[in-house]
Amino acid sequence: MAAFDQLRGEGYTWTQVGGGTYVASGVPDRSMAVAQTGPILDLPQSTCGVSKRARRAIEGVRVLPASHSLAKAFRTYEPAVDLFPVNLWARVAGRVLRNAPRSLYGQGSPGGYQPLRKAIAEYVGSARGVRCDAGQVIVTSGAQQGLDLVARILLDPGDTVWMEDPGYPGASFTLRAAGAKLVHVPVDDEGLMVDSARKLAPAPRLAYVTPSNQFPLGVTMSLDRRLALLKWAVKSGAFIIEDEYDAEYRYFGRPMAALQSLDRSGCVVYIGTFTKMLFNALRLGFIVVPQRLVPAFEATRSFVDRHPPTLDQAILAEFILEGHFGHHVRRMRQTYAERASVLRDAAAKRLNGLVDVVEPVAGMRTIAWLNTDASDIAIVERGRSLGLELTALSEFAVRNSHPPALILGFAACNASELRRGVGVLATALESKRTRGKNAS
Repeated sequence: MAAFDQLRGEGYTWTQVGGGTYVASGVPDRSMAVAQTGPILDLPQSTCGVSKRARRAIEGVRVLPASHSLAKAFRTYEPAVDLFPVNLWARVAGRVLRNAPRSLYGQGSPGGYQPLRKAIAEYVGSARGVRCDAGQVIVTSGAQQGLDLVARILLDPGDTVWMEDPGYPGASFTLRAAGAKLVHVPVDDEGLMVDSARKLAPAPRLAYVTPSNQFPLGVTMSLDRRLALLKWAVKSGAFIIEDEYDAEYRYFGRPMAALQSLDRSGCVVYIGTFTKMLFNALRLGFIVVPQRLVPAFEATRSFVDRHPPTLDQAILAEFILEGHFGHHVRRMRQTYAERASVLRDAAAKRLNGLVDVVEPVAGMRTIAWLNTDASDIAIVERGRSLGLELTALSEFAVRNSHPPALILGFAACNASELRRGVGVLATALESKRTRGKNAS
């Protein structure tokens, strides 16, 4: 009976009450394949290209490859996937999917799943000092989409934007694609140099900063700089975009409260992500926007991609509400501190003073200043040829140069891989030093 029911349900048979079951006249598989209707025309290749906006957007963009294995030294853009509690996540997901009402399979809210928005508001309020309610939280497909929404809503073509230099290229590409004029502002040990920024461009529309863990230098913006930036924004009627991607991972003292916590005027838009906290494949992040901007962000989100995936949001909400997220972050903070220590110890033993690896205050990567005559780009090219995932500091600088340095990720790699990577890096450095001597 089950077999007959399945055949009838898929259209292979039909049943006449009191008359029996019969084979259908048309095989249903045929209705699911396209028939060739005519000969293929031999036409010349189209010469149509992409738009000017697209050319501006993709210039210089390096697409990250898909992950086909665990991280090699010194991948910077992934957390410790090897330690993520997959079985726990699967149990939470299974329970949510079994018990989810059918309404969660329908149209979702463009602002996000309400229980998740509430959980995020409570978390960033306690962990980062962010002042908001659930209605100000807009769930996004990662921080990158948050930046895209900001560019769509807050910028017009030709608007000026302060950018940290060196800084995060993902933000630069997104804002440039929106037609913004980027002003590259130098960064020192206290963060973005506000006085220099005013001289370069006194009246921008927006400033993009990573104050808790500047990308890629790793410095923390001082309180004086934060207050100066806020005062400037209020006086100028400008917005500040605060991108906090891994601020929870702080290894000395309590995390510094977000810049948004000091804002009483509603000029700060706060961006966060779960990809660095949990795993990259979970394309969920969030932005906290001033109350007056909520309708614009929700409306824009509705035509960009309607709404974030509701079932994934429901799983994440349960993961947070049951305390698993907080436990995982605390565990990773301890693990990343240990891995950073392994990296520094191995570098001190193997690199013979060729590199000074900075002890990170926060985050999942650190700076390694080079004490050689070779450029950081040359070292990176040599290291990549030997299988390392290296990045040069100069790749992130546009106008303001720094001494040559490497950016070394440590969070994604276990201790043995970090030690192996340091050994390979030593080979790359020695090779470059030997070639330099021969050339001289």
